[in-house]
Amino acid sequence: MVVELPKPQFFEVAGKEIYIGGPRPQLRESEKLVRHTSSICPECYRILPAILVERDGAIYIRKVCPEHGEYEDLYWGDSELFRKAMRFEVKGRGIYPPHTSLKAPCPFSCGICEAHWNTTALANLVVTNRCNMDCWYCFFYAERMGYVYEPSLEEIDRMVDLMLKEKPAHGNAVQITGGEPLLRDDIVEIVKLLKRKGVTHIQLNTEGVAFLEKPWLMKELREAGVNTIYFSFDGVTPIANPKTHWETPYILDLARKSSMTSLVLVPTVIKGINDREVGDIVKFAAYNIDVVRGVNFQPVSLTGKMPRDQRDKYRITIPDVIKRIEEQTDGQISRDSWYPVPFTVPISQFVEAITGKPKLMLTNHPACGMATYVFPVFENVDGRREVRFIPITDFVDVEGFYEFLSEKTREIMEGGNRLLVLLKVVSKLSSFIEREKQPPGLDLIKILRRILIRRNYEALGEFHYKALFLGMMHFMDLYNYDIQRVIRCDIHYFSPDGRMIPFCTYNVISDIYRDKVLREHSMSFEEYERKYGSGKVGPSMKYKRDIKKLESSELYLKTYEPFMDKIKFKKGG
Repeated sequence: MVVELPKPQFFEVAGKEIYIGGPRPQLRESEKLVRHTSSICPECYRILPAILVERDGAIYIRKVCPEHGEYEDLYWGDSELFRKAMRFEVKGRGIYPPHTSLKAPCPFSCGICEAHWNTTALANLVVTNRCNMDCWYCFFYAERMGYVYEPSLEEIDRMVDLMLKEKPAHGNAVQITGGEPLLRDDIVEIVKLLKRKGVTHIQLNTEGVAFLEKPWLMKELREAGVNTIYFSFDGVTPIANPKTHWETPYILDLARKSSMTSLVLVPTVIKGINDREVGDIVKFAAYNIDVVRGVNFQPVSLTGKMPRDQRDKYRITIPDVIKRIEEQTDGQISRDSWYPVPFTVPISQFVEAITGKPKLMLTNHPACGMATYVFPVFENVDGRREVRFIPITDFVDVEGFYEFLSEKTREIMEGGNRLLVLLKVVSKLSSFIEREKQPPGLDLIKILRRILIRRNYEALGEFHYKALFLGMMHFMDLYNYDIQRVIRCDIHYFSPDGRMIPFCTYNVISDIYRDKVLREHSMSFEEYERKYGSGKVGPSMKYKRDIKKLESSELYLKTYEPFMDKIKFKKGG
């Protein structure tokens, strides 16, 4: 008797056959099962059952492809911090109307479909894939892709409408990104367009060197409506930060002259490359707090096909970076200071209950990111200006306040008077804050009262201009891919084909999403240069620096003065 085996399930997407299912990974001796999830095979994209396991104080993800074998990778480097983050897990409310229909299992219906749990909190707008640099770890610039993608103002106008139509509460933050956005001759017009559309928060993601060639541009962008510059900054020494080390002092100087007082330093953290400088990056931000509002660390996403030993060499996770910051700030910014992004949800829920209007909820997966606020205090030590840090958790009972707000939200939802409940919350603030432990000159109770009563951008700004934000966002790759994180993603890319695509499908499954869509809306190098002029793509437009000249100025020496011993040591000077 011949038994006919069932045919493997598969579906087709973007010309590829994607199979579903595989053997369930096995738990090994001395391991503890943390949770079941699903993932994809790095080779064939087969959707696979996966498990998160705890071993030796860390969390690993494991999956087995019937064709390509077992894959295991570090998911979170500290199981205790993982359990803390998961305590604040919140399910999102979904999105309607969805932009696409659910035609295939997640993550192969992205665009966004009805299975997605979150509306867009931050929308990435790619305005070009041209870049004047070619960093070895970058996954996205024209020379690597073989074509130029630059949406027109009309296409941008249509794309932004996608976000603004989302319900129950759409985001109002757009990050202009690339490539290098400053290469667009009409970048100021793009910012003005976003402001006309009603976008209230505009971030510009840049390595900033083009500002040195066009020193007037930063002021024009600020006046047009850019709120924040997301500035690539990988360390204080040239070895850790070969991308922007020499230019940073001049870019900060331009920010001061342009009233651009909201820069966020964005380090891509790579183990063995710049993880020894994460504490110094925080200190550098503090020394420049007149224009720097925060640091958003991004542990590197290991894109492409990479053997296990190379992944082990470069892989670093959110808890690993947090612990290095603790060590490199002498314990001042401890691992206990950090909380996952959904920890903010009770604040949004309370404001929604008070106003009766839907508010954006940051209910993304707790493993996606953690954050804290610290307050720099400067002291004179042996003639040197040095900084120490007071995390907000040192003088605020944040978890007590979390529970209290959740309780008061329930009180309103059960029929309580909104105004009376708001007054109760405002009057109770002092019970969660130890006044005597606050940094000098800070009255957090007064600031929080204004935030709760006014509930506007200006009231929030008062807090942000006194504190230093520290964030941590780890975007996935094919090896640590967790489909549960995709379902909850709230950082999305505008797509010219009428979709919004979650970050970790857009960039990780790039041949199906990013590259395929952009190629269809692109032009060749030759066509681009015929239209816009020669020298716009390729080696001739790459940035070239004069290191000796950049290092010789008083501005350079003054900016890096607190770190000059390390800079000279790293250079062998």
